[in-house]
Amino acid sequence: VQLQASGGGLVQPGRSLRLSCAASGRTLSRDLMGWFRQAPGKEREFVAAISRTGGSTYYSDSVKGRFTVSRDNAKKMVYLQMNTLKPEDTAIYFCAADRNAILSAGPDYASNQDHYESWGQGTLVTVSS
Repeated sequence: VQLQASGGGLVQPGRSLRLSCAASGRTLSRDLMGWFRQAPGKEREFVAAISRTGGSTYYSDSVKGRFTVSRDNAKKMVYLQMNTLKPEDTAIYFCAADRNAILSAGPDYASNQDHYESWGQGTLVTVSS
């Protein structure tokens, strides 16, 4: 599957942004979908993930309560709604797909980027006044 992330840009602290991840090549309905980010000079880190049915979502502690992950399998889309953005949210955001995850994968599995075999190219989010 090919993944294309979009929606990044420059936004002021406290504002919102929605990222989108579009898939092509096959359906995403069997995939665990994740969002990861990489800030300048730092390792890539887990942000959020959503099970293939959308029934389970997982978040890193740094974004819990501010970010919401969702998906539309019919449109082959995954979204990351980011509210109350902070300067420390500045990073390149990547979407990723794991077709081998079981439905009840759990947060420890979902947050491990080694499980994801397909990655998008990333979209830059800059939070600055």
